[in-house]
Amino acid sequence: MAQDIQHPSTAPGEPAPSCTMVIFGAGGDLTKRLLMPALYNLARTGLLPANFALVGVDRLEMTDQQFQAHVEQAIQAFAADKHYAQTLDEANLSRLIKSMVYMSLDFSAEKSYLELKNRLGQLKTTHQVSDNVMFYLAVGARFFGGIVDQLGHAGLVQETAQYWRRVVVEKPFGHDLASAQSLNDQLRVSLSESQIYRMDHFLGKETVQNIMLMRFANGIFEPLWNRDHIDHVQITVAETVGVESRAAFYETTGALRDMVPNHVFQLLALTAMESPASFDADSVRNEKTKVLHSVHAVDPLTDSVRAQYSPGALDGKKHAGYLQENGVDAKSQTETYVALKLGVDNWRWAGVPFYLRTGKAMAQRKSEIVIQFKRPPLSLFKNTATDSLKPNTLILKLQPDEGATLSFGAKIPGPKIDIGQVKMDFHYKDYFQNAPSTGYETLIYDCMIGDATLFQRSDSVMAGWKIVEPLQKAWSQGDAPLAFYEAGSQGPNEVDQLLHASGRSWNQIGEL
Repeated sequence: MAQDIQHPSTAPGEPAPSCTMVIFGAGGDLTKRLLMPALYNLARTGLLPANFALVGVDRLEMTDQQFQAHVEQAIQAFAADKHYAQTLDEANLSRLIKSMVYMSLDFSAEKSYLELKNRLGQLKTTHQVSDNVMFYLAVGARFFGGIVDQLGHAGLVQETAQYWRRVVVEKPFGHDLASAQSLNDQLRVSLSESQIYRMDHFLGKETVQNIMLMRFANGIFEPLWNRDHIDHVQITVAETVGVESRAAFYETTGALRDMVPNHVFQLLALTAMESPASFDADSVRNEKTKVLHSVHAVDPLTDSVRAQYSPGALDGKKHAGYLQENGVDAKSQTETYVALKLGVDNWRWAGVPFYLRTGKAMAQRKSEIVIQFKRPPLSLFKNTATDSLKPNTLILKLQPDEGATLSFGAKIPGPKIDIGQVKMDFHYKDYFQNAPSTGYETLIYDCMIGDATLFQRSDSVMAGWKIVEPLQKAWSQGDAPLAFYEAGSQGPNEVDQLLHASGRSWNQIGEL
């Protein structure tokens, strides 16, 4: 098992140290739509290394020039889609494109990795790059273990005190607890934990990172962030898209595996974590992992709802049901929606329910965290019309309209005591004018400078899979019924019972 080696750190905001980035799956959609525009944004903002090379690796046959043209078109398409094509930084775009070469390789052939090793050696001369190398696995999960094994056999991931070798692994990291443990064991034969960067692109979003800053940098929130003041928490990740062309992947995955152990649980951990000793990677990840270890067992029958979308309408247009999507089995029991009720058994959160939901083909695209505070004693207002006053809420809006909303009661002008609900809204776009990003910029840069704060550690991954394991087992055995909801709706009616039994209700999808 590889040993951790410490390397000099680069201060955030400075250009990353000289390195080569090797992308396995360079001809794929992820590389085209997200990674290449992200690299352009890093070049444009001066964070990409001055001496940088990129090796695109895939099984497709392409020349260096064809690959460079492919990448340039992808970046221009991204710019046009985000309406800033006229302001493209041509100089930095040209510099980035010239840094790229391409290799057609068989991922499973040992000789391919020897060829890659030789090419990396050549780039040290032709592109004046250092021995630092980042390997990015933008391929299907079934290739992860085999590629890392081959990198190890070829000596491509051996580190020294002078240079680093890091591997970025896209999600999903396993499909259950046993497979995640097996994959981790396989990777650890060739890599140390410090070399593995488990990617969850959701954590690259500025608003997700701001959850910590909102809590710990503002004295008005943190003293209230506990069971004494908070009634419950809702976490929503809703998408309007269906499975589209991903039926083959989704049929074997479903909403639970696809979203909950990674995206949704990361939001839970950021919301519920204790204050870290510092913002270094281990301190933050220690506290996030403690949250997941504190989640009590979920009852598949009483604390969860699984559902599948049926035919409906979105934006006035008919939307097919999941069973009518191309590539979906007509009798499929795959869930496209999951809702859970969780408890975090520690001193801060004992007795506070956390309600989580995620689904496809929903009424609106929305990711948010709703913090609902406890009601004050209403005896002062018992003879007025304020008994039904809504509780105070803080909504952290992650996408698409990033910001925060705080709602509270205020007196309605007039001779009698009458209280109305008012809202204070903060929108990122009103204060911070940033160029469009993919969310990958921060994560790629952090890997280059060796900051693993926003990447999942193995113990956190395993803790997430351990929470959902009872659900996976019960659902595979047919112990929990599959509910249904119309495409374009709020979700299944059954999900309301998770909250209504205690007199609570969901914040509506589409509600500000």
